[in-house]
Order: sequence, then structure tokens, then C-alpha cells
Amino acid sequence: MRILFVEDDPQQRQPICLALQRQGYTVDTAPDLKTAYWLIHEVDYELLILDWLLPDGEGTQLCRYYRQQQKTAPIVFLTAKDTTADKVTGLDVGADDYLIKPVDLLELLARIRALRRRSPLWQGDELTLEGLTLHLETRKLSYQGAEIQLKSRDFQLLSYLMRHPRQVLSCQQIESQLWEWDKSPESNAVAVRVKRLREQLKQLGVEHWLKTHYGSGYSLNPQQNVS
Repeated sequence: MRILFVEDDPQQRQPICLALQRQGYTVDTAPDLKTAYWLIHEVDYELLILDWLLPDGEGTQLCRYYRQQQKTAPIVFLTAKDTTADKVTGLDVGADDYLIKPVDLLELLARIRALRRRSPLWQGDELTLEGLTLHLETRKLSYQGAEIQLKSRDFQLLSYLMRHPRQVLSCQQIESQLWEWDKSPESNAVAVRVKRLREQLKQLGVEHWLKTHYGSGYSLNPQQNVS
């Protein structure tokens, strides 16, 4: 799940961003409206978290504009503006939820899980492919009675592959899904992550499902024979 988090204060942005990433979310951050406007035209997000007061305007402007573009991803305001009138305004311009700073991280994560289920891209609490089941809430992977716990980065990669089964996904496609917009991964970063995920899949005996297509990319294909 890819989230856009618009917040100008790094002391508030960084710990929340880290908490979201530990849950397996890919989080793009924007410190101002200009960056946020650019990002919503470049990336399809599944959820937006918006501060209200930003250096070059108000989050309400972005929220209203986003809805005018017929974009339907859930939006939550995370702001210090705490009056009833503020909440009404935020919800009226198109937000789905409204939280007051300082935020309780556990509550924020719970609200995100609830909002995620309302996303048009939501596919349920688990992904399943030929008996291999990835539990999206717990990041646990199970197959034929065995179960392992994935780290957030392995979870992100496998989640992307399972949403596109039997498709060859290029390194560029994988990078665009797994890395934040302002991060430049090492040239072998995708190969390193695939290797690490393959080691995880080996514990369930399905490492051969993760196929390398030299010069093209990678696919998750349960029909591939052991090679």
C-alpha cells in the first residue's frame, strides 16, 4: 500500500513515517503543497495523510483539488486545528477522517487499516496464490500448514508480486513500487531484495516460484518447475 504523507514539520513527519514503513507501507512524504501537487499527478496513492497548515498554503486546498480530479483514495487530516468548525470544514472538502495532533500512533494505524478497506484498490485482508497466503495485517506468510513472519521490506516485495502473479515485472517497475519517490536505490538493490525474499520462501518450499527472467525482471509463478 502506497501512502502520501504531507507534513512540513520533520519532527512530526519522521517518526510517523517510520511507524508506517514498519507496518509494510511505502510512504512518500511532501513538506509542502507544491511537492504534493506534483506527486498526486505522478503516483496513484491508496491513501493520503494531510497536514492543514503548510508553508505554501493549506491542506484543504489539496484535498479539494484531489477530489475535483475524481480521485477516490481515502484522505485523513492530521492537524493541530481542533475546533468543531475545523473538523466540519476538513470533512466537507473531501476528507474521510480527521485526527488531532499530537496523534496516538496506535490510533492512527487503526484508522488507516479501517480507511484502507474503503479504498477502490482494496483486495481484502489477505492475498492468496495457489495455496500461498499472505496476511496483510500481520505480514505472516503461510503455505500447507507452515507459517513464517516476513520483515516489512520482504512483505512489500512479495505483496507486489502476488498482486501481479505470473507477470514479468521489470526492475524499474519494482523500484517504483517499493522505493519512495525521493530515494535512489543501488543498481543491484532489487536483486538483493529478491535474493532475500527467495531465502524466506525457501522455508516454505516455494522458492522456485520466484523466477528470474534475465534482462527482463522477475515473476512469481507457481507453475514453474524446480530448476
